[in-house]
Amino acid sequence: MHGWNARQLPERNYIQLSTGCLPLLARHTYTEVLVKRTATASHPRVERSVRERAYLLIQQKIARGELPPGSAVSEIPLAQELGSSRTPIREALGQLVAEGLLEQTPNRGAVVVQLGRQDIIDLYELREALEVYAAGKVASRANTSQDLQRLEGFANQILALRDELRESGRDKLDVKQMNRFIACDLGFHTLLLRLASNARILKVVNETRLLIRIFAIHREGHDGPALAKIHGQHREILEAVGAKNSTRAMAVMSNHIRESQNERLIEYDEWEHEASLRESLPAFFSFHPSAETS
Repeated sequence: MHGWNARQLPERNYIQLSTGCLPLLARHTYTEVLVKRTATASHPRVERSVRERAYLLIQQKIARGELPPGSAVSEIPLAQELGSSRTPIREALGQLVAEGLLEQTPNRGAVVVQLGRQDIIDLYELREALEVYAAGKVASRANTSQDLQRLEGFANQILALRDELRESGRDKLDVKQMNRFIACDLGFHTLLLRLASNARILKVVNETRLLIRIFAIHREGHDGPALAKIHGQHREILEAVGAKNSTRAMAVMSNHIRESQNERLIEYDEWEHEASLRESLPAFFSFHPSAETS
């Protein structure tokens, strides 16, 4: 799996994230991904730019759930939205097929991939291997107070969401709040990976997170205890990094990712069970739509 690319600055690939989560979500519901320039010198500059914009636009639509798993990606609406010909759109689709976010089908063209249970396990195992290593590497280094404060800022935003939820009287985060949580969680992990100074690890982990995000588009919002637990785990990682305790940082990161994997697998099993019921009892779900969300 080659995965999607981040725009390459001198010697680095990166994900653009603000130091706070809320300004980010005011513009996007997930994260803004800067795409790598891969055009050859023979392509006109304007055509190369449109292809990059198309590549980014498709990724964003997938991340926001506008293109759900199994949906076909049509060239014409994208070309109209960008005001371009279909050629750069077709090139962007081909790149995303090669990277694993889309798959080519005989009759429907490019469609968004659908993950199976084993895919989720594989992706989380890859995340664990790389992020645990990165956490240990960062903890073994002397980090600046500014970097530690930025990590703490992302962690504290999750606690702020917990407090906001408590004040609202609701049991779980709504869609907008869940998007804010995702941005804060992504910001914490991405910054930690950036501090490990390994652009390839950052790129691969970001690939896995976007693929996992495809499945998790319709996940329920977190409740208060879940937010408190995630904040606590981020705090433990941060404290271990600040204390230069690599062993502790790696252990907490491993547990953190494994718990997230277990949650996604439970969600997948529930989704698969509901899908099986809808297939075998379509009339029941037609007359009792509330059963799908109960």
